[in-house]
This record gives sequence, C-alpha cells and structure tokens, in this order.
Amino acid sequence: MVDKASIVLASGTVDKLMAGSIIVSGAVANEMEVNVFVTFWALMEMRKNAGENTKLGVEGKGMEKQLFSIMKEKKVPSWKDTLKQAMEVGDVHVYGCAMFADLMGIGKDDLDPMIEEVIGVSQFVDMAKDSKMTLFI
Repeated sequence: MVDKASIVLASGTVDKLMAGSIIVSGAVANEMEVNVFVTFWALMEMRKNAGENTKLGVEGKGMEKQLFSIMKEKKVPSWKDTLKQAMEVGDVHVYGCAMFADLMGIGKDDLDPMIEEVIGVSQFVDMAKDSKMTLFI
C-alpha cells in the first residue's frame, strides 16, 4: 500500500502557498499519494482570474520586493508551477472546498484546471483518515 499525505491549504499568502507546494513535491519525491484540499483564501488564489499574488504573511511584511527579486534572480518557480510540476510527476490530487466555493459564488469552471473536483469536507476527511501525515497550511 502506498503512503498518503493529506494537505489542507487555507492561506492565500505566497509564503504559505509556496510552502504547501514544496511539501507536495517532497511527498511526491517520497513516492506518496497526495491529496490537497484548497479552501478559504487559498481557493481564491486558485481562481482562473486571480492574477499574480504578491502578498506575504505577517512575518514577511515589508520584504515582498526583496523576496520576489531574489526568487526571480534564482529562477525559483512560482507556487503554482511547483504544484503543477508535482502533479505531472506524481500521484497528486487537488480539490476545492465546496462550502467556501458556494459561499463566494465560485464554480468549478472559475477555478484553475489543477482543481480536479470541488468536494465537501467530509469527502476530504474520508480521504485523509488513512494518511501517514496530514498538514494544515
């Protein structure tokens, strides 16, 4: 049986989204199946028309320009590109949160194609219950 990782992405700041996508990549490198549940502000960043996000969490306030300049200089892929690459290489499934999507009037067609399906939290919990690790970011 393959080990599973379950990750809830709730924050819409680049630092948290980047951390999540890097952890997904690490799980894929360890041959794990990964289920990602995207909710709240992270789901807002998964909309097709979300644009480029340059917001950092409280800890990184004031360092946005410096961080993004260094990332560009070092050719660090965006969090979305990192997540897409992990999906191309491994067994990664990304789901949108039905409750928050409904609350914000977001349909499946409004979301990035990385979102396979919009599901309820009980479906995700059922997927996550046998995971070797479950993270909330």
